[in-house]
Amino acid sequence: MVKTAQPSRSSTSTTQSSSLYDRLREDLLSAKFSPGTKLAIESLSDLYQAGQTPLREALNRLIADGLVERRDQRGFVAAGISRQDLQELTDTRCWLEEVAIRQGMLRRDPDWEEAIVLAHHRLRRTPRSLQDQQFEDNAEWEVSHRRFHRALIQGCGSRWLIGFCEQLADQLYRYRKLVAETTYFHRDQGSEHAQIVEAILAGNADQAIHQLSAHYQATTKLILESEEIYWPEDPEATK
Repeated sequence: MVKTAQPSRSSTSTTQSSSLYDRLREDLLSAKFSPGTKLAIESLSDLYQAGQTPLREALNRLIADGLVERRDQRGFVAAGISRQDLQELTDTRCWLEEVAIRQGMLRRDPDWEEAIVLAHHRLRRTPRSLQDQQFEDNAEWEVSHRRFHRALIQGCGSRWLIGFCEQLADQLYRYRKLVAETTYFHRDQGSEHAQIVEAILAGNADQAIHQLSAHYQATTKLILESEEIYWPEDPEATK
């Protein structure tokens, strides 16, 4: 009788840590934990039904992602926010995606354009809110929205550049989730997306970049002006 090999303790721990990492990362990005919230190991262990060792491993990985911070006397906390950080993230994303768009336009081919048109079509068909009278976040829209913006830069041909842009998109997604309802009632994002697509299909790189940057900066402006967010004047004061 052949015995089935059992997974080692180390491989089981690694698998559990990876699963926890994915779950914690999603919860942090979707603002389930408010910025600066203490991430107590004991509480997280109960919440995720997980051991403390894999939890610590997952949290340490999230520090590298910029989603978790380790603070003296407080242990792990959800990464804080600041106006400066938000503006730097937005500006940097605009700069990098300008390079991606210009490279995409130089390398343009039917496959890239078709991918953008298809992603835009799916996004338009997906409602932002699950209700008309009041905002109810639609997770499917977020997925389609991310795919659309990724399609815009996919033609650059650089996985490194795309990866950097995706990291910035993740960080900005966390800010957007804090004021999703406010931005919903003050934006016509469908029109903004359409203008970006029209410029790309027309071969106008300058206009496409202008529309894309204006799209990102408009979101940042609404977040900065939102009264729903507490902005610590001195980030060090929360540590």
